[in-house]
Amino acid sequence: MEKNDEEILKDIMEQFEKIKNDAGIEPDEDYQRELEEMFGASIDEMNAEASIILQTQTIEIELVHEDAVFPSYNYPTDSGFDLYSIEEITLEPFGRALVPTGLKFNFNEGYEVQIRTKSGLAVNQGLMVLNSPGTVDQGYTGEIKVPVFNANPTKFTITKNMKVAQAVLCPVKNGRFVNLVPVDEIGEKDRGNNGFGSTGI
Repeated sequence: MEKNDEEILKDIMEQFEKIKNDAGIEPDEDYQRELEEMFGASIDEMNAEASIILQTQTIEIELVHEDAVFPSYNYPTDSGFDLYSIEEITLEPFGRALVPTGLKFNFNEGYEVQIRTKSGLAVNQGLMVLNSPGTVDQGYTGEIKVPVFNANPTKFTITKNMKVAQAVLCPVKNGRFVNLVPVDEIGEKDRGNNGFGSTGI
């Protein structure tokens, strides 16, 4: 498989940093100028681009229903992207329902997708994700369905293609990388057993 431009740039920048570190010196100005002319960008610009590439993660998304809405971020600085219902569902007062989105996700190990309440839905419509944040494990390959709770004393109808939640990709240590170790006693720490409400309201 041929490498794309981003992968080539990433390899070059990694080699460039390795040469600098191994030699313990900064490349001279002529060498930097040649690199910049070759790629049409300054070293700083290439470093910034390489940093973005190294931090970027991919979520593969399969649409498993004809009415599914392919998600997107509204702004580049947003943490979450919206999830939409593929069905019309009426929630009874203080009722709940599992709302299908028609989407399946695939993403890298070391991450989870958290399903969260949208603030606008909570404040304006009284709708919440029941177990917010819900967890989509990396190994789960089924359809994403959102447990929505109606906090209103009246019925509420979720319409088809209505936003019902937001999804956030988050780093996490999964079970492969966590040791659960039995011990006779957990040692004391500064907070001790001071729990709910112990730091004030």
